[in-house]
Amino acid sequence: MNSNINPVNTKINEIQYSGEKEALKTDKGKEVSFEQTLKSFISDVDKAQKFAGESVEKLLTGEIKDIHDVMIAVEKAGTSFELMMEIRNKMVDAYREVMRMQV
Repeated sequence: MNSNINPVNTKINEIQYSGEKEALKTDKGKEVSFEQTLKSFISDVDKAQKFAGESVEKLLTGEIKDIHDVMIAVEKAGTSFELMMEIRNKMVDAYREVMRMQV
């Protein structure tokens, strides 16, 4: 019975590994580093924050009449910032755990 399971486990591991490798590639097939991914994410959060700020300014000056668009931009910026902070917190926790393991 174990002889039937081993090939299946091997195939599952191959599929998982190939899926991980594909996740690290961009649309053009280039591999993306963890650092590049974080920089891109932080850049996107920054753009959302700036866009929300500009939207509020335009609302106050009367350039934008629809408050819903402004509220959506502000909520997107807030949500993306909260997600970024949670990711940071998880990374700090993981770093502390690794440091605890080395002691």
